Order: sequence, then structure tokens, then C-alpha cells
Amino acid sequence: MVNSSTVTVSSKYQVVIPAEIRRDCNIKPGGRFRFSAVNGSIKLVRVKSLKEMYGIAPGIDTTVERDEEERV
Repeated sequence: MVNSSTVTVSSKYQVVIPAEIRRDCNIKPGGRFRFSAVNGSIKLVRVKSLKEMYGIAPGIDTTVERDEEERV
């Protein structure tokens, strides 16, 4: 589902994320996001904590051969 809303940039360059989008994307106060400029558009991506990333790649092979000097 695609949500689209029009917002206005304040004099302090702030915008408000519309309530429907906050609900749909489960955005809470204190959430962190990364802004990127892409071909004249703005891309907004949630920055996830390590806790949220846990289990993102189940079944991945974590055995990696390393040189002796790389071991700590």
C-alpha cells in the first residue's frame, strides 16, 4: 500500500510526518531516520538499532576463514 500526503516546510525547515503514515510505519517519538538526496528527491530511511536487526539473516553461514593476524 502506498500512502501519499502533502506537507509544508516550516520556517525552521521542519516537517510533520502525517498521522496516517506514522501509524502505518509504526513511527514513535525518538525514532531515528537517515535522509538522502536522490536525483532531486528526498529518501527517508529508518535507522534500526542492533536489537531490531537481530535475526535479520537466519541461516546465514557465519563461519569465515580468517588469517591468524585478524584474530583478536
